[in-house]
Amino acid sequence: MRYFFRRLIHTMFLLLGVSVLSFLFVALAPGDYFEEMRLNPQISQATVAAMRSKYGLDQPLPKRYFRWMQSVLRGELGFSFSYDTPVRPLLVARAKNTLLLTATAALLSWLVAIPLGVWSSSRKAKWLDRVLTLGTTTLLAIPDLMLALVLLLIALRTGWFPTGGLHDIRFSRLNAWGKVEDTVAHIFLPVMCLVLGSLPILFRHIRSALVEVLDSPFIRSARGHGIPEGRVLFLYALPAAANPLISLFGFSVGTLLSASLLVEVLMSWPGIGPLLVEAILARDIYLVIGAVMFSTLFLVGGNLLADLLLYLADPRIRME
Repeated sequence: MRYFFRRLIHTMFLLLGVSVLSFLFVALAPGDYFEEMRLNPQISQATVAAMRSKYGLDQPLPKRYFRWMQSVLRGELGFSFSYDTPVRPLLVARAKNTLLLTATAALLSWLVAIPLGVWSSSRKAKWLDRVLTLGTTTLLAIPDLMLALVLLLIALRTGWFPTGGLHDIRFSRLNAWGKVEDTVAHIFLPVMCLVLGSLPILFRHIRSALVEVLDSPFIRSARGHGIPEGRVLFLYALPAAANPLISLFGFSVGTLLSASLLVEVLMSWPGIGPLLVEAILARDIYLVIGAVMFSTLFLVGGNLLADLLLYLADPRIRME
């Protein structure tokens, strides 16, 4: 438990540091939400000044941050100028969609990468291993932006999958199975883009970790005792290589999250990404900070989960 609380305290300090830097950078950026109103001759400067005073934008930066922290403690995360509502309800609805997309992509990426990496490492330097390595290297060289555009082009030309949104307009009239099919059809393209983008890195790390373990004496001894190859790979070699792969899990969550924001914007997925872009363009500072904090929370949550899994998998950490 002491290890868990220590990591939790580190996470809280990290979130605090990200909040300070985010608030500082966003607040010091030139202009604000009321800049266009100030340039509008039909709106008096007194009205603009009154609105800036209402939302505390005329106060010193430390006082504004203190007021924002008070709203965080109340569960509001600030106030959105564009939507005239607290930030938290706006982000919670979008965060569910981002979490659904990221979690699905992470699960599929690992489910595909682990068997491929194990299988490729057991056939090192053979032609199938070379084909897999070449294929993943090619995917690694393709930018996520180009990958998303190619998938969108294929969907538009074939009409097999929707090119945006979370549900069809007929979603409320569908039965339970129809709703599942509709959700899968809409999430397929963004998930496929994230999986193809993250799969090469996961495959190469898993293969590298397994290749090193397969040269160990205990693996040669297990093979010498006639233990089936599949059992040797998945019950002996894979657990021995688990530590770097568990650490990679936390990193992959952060990578998928950063990529998902771009994919959400390109594929019109109603997650945090489009909301963040909209808030930046509108200079809705508290909505921007709230979106950044939610994204950071997902990232540190993934790393915290990886640390806990590493604690359970490695007895040396428990001994320390």
